[in-house]
Amino acid sequence: MSVTARTRRLTAALAVTTALVVGATACGGTTKDDANAADKSAAKSAAGKADPNAATKKGLTVAFLPKQVNNPYFTTSDNGGKKALQELGSTYKEVGTSSGTDTSGQVSYVNTLTQQQVDGIAVSAQDPGALCTALKQAMKNGVSVVTYDSDTKADCRNVFVSQASAEDLGRTQVQQIAKQIGNKGEIAILSAAQTATNQNTWIDYMKDELKKPEYKDIKLVKTAYGDDDAQKSFQQTQGLLQEHPKLKGIISPTTVGIKAAAQYLAGSKYKGKVKLTGLGTPNDMRAYVKNGTVDAFELWDPAKLGALAAHTAVALQSGQISGKEGETYKAGDMGEFTIGKDGVVSLGKPTVFDEKNIDQFKF
Repeated sequence: MSVTARTRRLTAALAVTTALVVGATACGGTTKDDANAADKSAAKSAAGKADPNAATKKGLTVAFLPKQVNNPYFTTSDNGGKKALQELGSTYKEVGTSSGTDTSGQVSYVNTLTQQQVDGIAVSAQDPGALCTALKQAMKNGVSVVTYDSDTKADCRNVFVSQASAEDLGRTQVQQIAKQIGNKGEIAILSAAQTATNQNTWIDYMKDELKKPEYKDIKLVKTAYGDDDAQKSFQQTQGLLQEHPKLKGIISPTTVGIKAAAQYLAGSKYKGKVKLTGLGTPNDMRAYVKNGTVDAFELWDPAKLGALAAHTAVALQSGQISGKEGETYKAGDMGEFTIGKDGVVSLGKPTVFDEKNIDQFKF
């Protein structure tokens, strides 16, 4: 064992002993898992200030916890993370619930991953506050916590990997629908879950964008929630059109929602008359763009989002970054990234997909 390793183990052992004495309560001794966690936490503390030139650690285990497994969007993003981790010499695993609203299930998975002593967790939070206690415990045990796609509270993770600027995403979706309806008419929003952090942030920016003078003739009549469930999103689209017969456009900032809405519109009398935009994948939306149901929509590359989340988790564990504003790190062939305010790093500008370019993308 090296001198550094012995020092780290001694530090961890002293910390555990001190805690037992001060606590003055009977507990069944320190388990092997406790010692390993303490050793891991002590090693992290010993790292001190972030060093962008520190060697990249290999042999780490990073677990991805998406909002919903078997969702094509998250399958693509998490596979991007898997590929990146393999290239980095580390191990990938994915866990999660099949529901996009099972916050208690996400909490259970975080607790289990912490007990399993994974090195990093990349999580897309279903609720901004529900995971906080579990994630803070994970960080206390030396686990690097990265949120991607949907954030939690800033003090409950190390870094949030954002798809793009939340402001850009919110405002550009309004700009898209306004262009398509000629800056006039009633519009609605078809979101995912009411608690989804990313959706709500984008919607706030949408509402702010709509306050601008150029949108004075556009009226947001309702925000509906499909819970990232295809059938419910389909039904919500139908309900919006029945409730608001003068509806001119729908914004759906969720890949499940926009596909379900397009499916409904394509088979209805509203095809081509009620405009639809939002966030979708080219593979899901290709047919609807080509048959005239959808003019244009936008997204980022989810595979790159997952890859950046993986690189970020490894950079944290390697001591290259700590999550502070201004820190920089490299993410393979994607280049260098800089952490912004509140520990947020942005993947980049969203891409607009339409009939002219959609066949260039295969995800």
